[in-house]
Order: sequence, then structure tokens, then C-alpha cells
Amino acid sequence: MASGHLYALDFDGVFCDSCGESSLSALKAAKIRWPFLFGEVDSAMEEWIIDQMHILRPVVETGYENLLLVRLLVELKVPSVRKSSVAEGLSVETILENWLKLKPTIMSEWNEDKDSLIDLFGRVRDEWIENDLPSWIGANRFYPGVADALRFSSSEVYIVTTKQSRFAEALLRELAGINFPSERIYGLGTGPKVEVLKKLQAMPQHTGMIFHFVEDRLATLKNVIKEPELNEWNLYLVTWGYNTEKERNEALKISRIRLVDVPEFSKNLK
Repeated sequence: MASGHLYALDFDGVFCDSCGESSLSALKAAKIRWPFLFGEVDSAMEEWIIDQMHILRPVVETGYENLLLVRLLVELKVPSVRKSSVAEGLSVETILENWLKLKPTIMSEWNEDKDSLIDLFGRVRDEWIENDLPSWIGANRFYPGVADALRFSSSEVYIVTTKQSRFAEALLRELAGINFPSERIYGLGTGPKVEVLKKLQAMPQHTGMIFHFVEDRLATLKNVIKEPELNEWNLYLVTWGYNTEKERNEALKISRIRLVDVPEFSKNLK
């Protein structure tokens, strides 16, 4: 039986603040997907959109949702391009509170397809990386201290993310100088995080280990709690990343979840 600690770590919001990059990529992709939207969008409105995307980032579970948010923000500002029933009278705060209800409505009303949005978002990022890697890297940043925690970790570490694996791997290499093994990154397309955690705990080499899952999204941790198979996992919500004060306060009332700051995260990983 193996002993020791296994950490499954989210990427965006735990290691990487990718909000600048994902918002810019979403804006580029939205212009390709819906060119008719951008006739009345000037550079000042584009800056406003990017600012609002920083506020809305906590609702994003998978990258393609950034495109939907960009379009919704345009519809919110420009009534003449509205194709959704929800845009009138909508505010950024309302989107933040009601995204899970709004998303299926706009997907249906815009007649949009998740897989093709994912492909487009990935393609736009790939082209940006190929054409100008330094500016793509520069649009991301690592939270202070977290890369060192990974670099000096003696635990068994996996990255479990809804980001496409190749982007997480590139950022670890280029921003943090860490050549993280690609087979230890479970990215978009490897299944829901709860299924990845089940897979990790079922691996024979992990029998007898103590399991830890670190996230910045409260909703993801709540999904883990719903799965009796995952009762052995210790769950942590980081105090940085893409969560709100309201979510952190809610997490304090859930016995399975511990809030963790950067110093404690670094200490645990070592």
C-alpha cells in the first residue's frame, strides 16, 4: 500500500489568473463567431467589456462560456443586436447571480453549439500562441507563491482543470519554468472533475494515500460532496482566485470544506 498525500489541484483560479487572456481570447473569438454584433462596438466599449469580464469571471466553469458572456454584454449595451429575451434590463450583478439559469436560455435562443464554441475558443488561443507567444503568456499571471509550492512539493500532484491541457502545460513551462508531466494533467475532455477524482482514487498505486482536492469554485466542491464515493477526499476552497466573499462565507458553514490561504497551501503541498 502506498502512503503519503495525493493532491488534485485546479489550475485557473488556483495557480493561474488567466482572466486577462481568456477575456481577450473570447473577444477575438466572438468577433469571428458573430461579426454582425461588433458594428457598433468601439474600443471604449471593448475596454468596458474586458473590465466587466473580470467581475463575471467567478461564474465561468469552462472557457467557452467567456464567449457567451462577451456576447451578452454587447446585447446588454446595444439593443439593436439583441437576439435574447434576457438582455433587456439585465445588469452585470444579475448575470453574476443567475448565470446557471441564463446560460441555457441564451444558448437556445442564439442557437449555439457548445462543442463548436469550445473548438473556436481553442483555435483562437492556438493562433495567438503561434503568432505571438510572448503577448499570450503576458496576458496571464501566476498568483504569488503558488508556483513555488508546486515546484518544491514532495506530494503526489495532479492538475484537474476544465482548461485544455496543452494551455495549462504551456503556462506552467513558460510562466513558472515547471515542466509538469502531461500525463498528470486532466484537462478539458477528460470528463467531469468528480469522475477524474474517482479515477485517481481507484488507481492501484494510490491505495492507502490521503486525498486532497483544492479548488477556487465552491460549486465544484459541492458537486464532490454529493458523491458518496468521494467521501475520503479532503476539500479546500482557496481564499484567492475566482470566488466571491459570499461564497467564502458560505463555505465556512460547510463542514467538509476548509478555506486555505497561500502560506497554508504551500505548507500542505510540501
